[in-house]
Amino acid sequence: MTESNPSAPAKRFDFARILPVFFQPQRTFTEIAGESNASWLTPMLTLSLSAALVVFVSGFLKARAAMLGEITLPPDWQYWTPDMQNNYMQAQQATQGPVFLYVMPLVSALVVLWLGWLILGGLLHLGSTLLGGRGSMQGALSIAGWANLPFLLRDVLRMIFMLLAGHGIVSPGLSGFAGSAIFLSKILSQLDVFFVWNAILLIVGFGIADGLPKNKAIIGVVIVLLILLLALAGTGSLISSLGGTLTS
Repeated sequence: MTESNPSAPAKRFDFARILPVFFQPQRTFTEIAGESNASWLTPMLTLSLSAALVVFVSGFLKARAAMLGEITLPPDWQYWTPDMQNNYMQAQQATQGPVFLYVMPLVSALVVLWLGWLILGGLLHLGSTLLGGRGSMQGALSIAGWANLPFLLRDVLRMIFMLLAGHGIVSPGLSGFAGSAIFLSKILSQLDVFFVWNAILLIVGFGIADGLPKNKAIIGVVIVLLILLLALAGTGSLISSLGGTLTS
């Protein structure tokens, strides 16, 4: 008679696992998949902290620039009408308080982070199930949380760049190649080496946790990420259009 080995419980906070996710993803995701409870709290709290620090650094630099009379112009500034440019400058002067510099960007960043994680985990779990995966929603959220850790490195590098350059990042990702195409710019702003790294970790993690063959894991992750990219680009374009309308 054989004895079954119950799954090991996950630590509530396991910050020692952060580096192994980067350097030993296969072994680390195997450990995560074998745990009986969710382990997403550690990566999500870490990402929340890095997102908050990016907001504070950016807010500090904007406040300093305003004191010196320097204002960072949007990438498509040259295409704006004179009235839109004047209204934009007036709006910038009216939004230099702590609420606009820190509170609202922080709330926005955290909402995007946590809501995006929930949607990503849910869609990947749905896609995995349709492709024959046998994972759970709890496991999907854990894998999605840990696989998002490359964005922690991106946040750190962004903070270093901003502190060295003395200003915020105007064209994140590959958005500088989009020109005046707002929709394309929103898509390219999400694309960088950390996005690709995140996709690779998702493929490895879901392949292990849900028992998916490599080709099915790739298909599921790529489709979900494309859906999210298009949704983000569409939302960002709509907000930009509304902003341009309000300033006209």
